[in-house]
Amino acid sequence: MRRLASRVVASASSKSSGGDRMYDLRPHLDADVPAGTNLLVSGPPLTGKRALALDVLASGLAEGEGAVVVTTKDGAERLVSEFEKRGDVDGRPFAVVDTVTRQQGVGDTHESDRIRYTSSPVDMTGIGIKLSEVLREFYEARGLRRNRIALHSLSTLLMYSDLQTVFRFLHVFTGRVQSVDGLGLFVIDDSAHDDRTMSTLKQLFDGVVTTSEDAEPTVRLAE
Repeated sequence: MRRLASRVVASASSKSSGGDRMYDLRPHLDADVPAGTNLLVSGPPLTGKRALALDVLASGLAEGEGAVVVTTKDGAERLVSEFEKRGDVDGRPFAVVDTVTRQQGVGDTHESDRIRYTSSPVDMTGIGIKLSEVLREFYEARGLRRNRIALHSLSTLLMYSDLQTVFRFLHVFTGRVQSVDGLGLFVIDDSAHDDRTMSTLKQLFDGVVTTSEDAEPTVRLAE
């Protein structure tokens, strides 16, 4: 994983002097992390990985931060409905990049300020373009300097593309999150991938959130 220690020290200094460089992940995770942090949310199926990522985004949205979800498993309509259970999104900076609906050929795929579409999860260039459009609108047009971004799920991307292709995509994606001082959460089903795949992907992240069936999620940051 990336070395994080120097960034923690710098950000802690900003916070103590009245800055807002830290993202507080409580009450969902017992941690705060510097702006620009990317976390891998890893665990077996049915351990609440997606719910956890959405909870962390919803907490930020309630405090006036931007929230962006890139979905590779569920269509935007279902994702928005799930997110609305956590609070009102009307008039708030919340957006979805949907990689599913057009591939399935069902539903309305006209874009709006809230929902952007790509042709499929294979279209990683399109995902990057749509994410950049949303972040540009939030960061530059709306002046939002704090944005939380989630991608659910990396396992879907790895079903369609090889590890090298996904690694290159994530290198750009995590760099984009870092460049706007955002917080990135990337969900993966660790039981679906071998040790080599997991070790390779972890190199891109500043820490790992681990979920399990019989314990609360834990956060381990790079030293």
